[in-house]
Amino acid sequence: MSRIGKLPVQIPAGVTVTVDGNTVKVKGPKGELMHKLPGGITVDRQDNALNVNRESEETIHKSLHGLTRSLIANMVEGVTKGYQKQLEITGVGFKAEVRPYGLQLALGFSHSIEYKAPPGIKLTAPQPTAVTIEGSDKALVGQVAAEIRNLRPPEPYKGKGVRYAGEVIRRKAGKAGGK
Repeated sequence: MSRIGKLPVQIPAGVTVTVDGNTVKVKGPKGELMHKLPGGITVDRQDNALNVNRESEETIHKSLHGLTRSLIANMVEGVTKGYQKQLEITGVGFKAEVRPYGLQLALGFSHSIEYKAPPGIKLTAPQPTAVTIEGSDKALVGQVAAEIRNLRPPEPYKGKGVRYAGEVIRRKAGKAGGK
């Protein structure tokens, strides 16, 4: 039995969960999320908890059991607390500015880069060298952070580029006879 899959998902106050056939909708103060259940997986609601069940002991059903439970738990947490990722921008003249459509980034290229935020994502720049990504969908927040980082990944010689907050970049020595 899946150790994660058999744990019930607690539903906090202020969150409404609707199980309609093979779709689960979660609505809370931070937004509304929907997940389509894979075949062989069912969700039962009992009081303030959701139980995820599988129909057989096949390998595919076992692997989807824990995954579905984790996705539903992430949806419940996302509509109550929300998710957040922080990025740091390092480099001379590298900066980010908030625009109505998303972000305008100066990352050392001859042109500035305009990043348009998808719906449900809030981008802020508390400092010109820091970007905060907030949203209720955990996967979407991580995807946006990865896309912004991929615009100029940190390079190993000087460390210039966009990195996750707290990410450690392995530095290289460079040329031996340079100085």
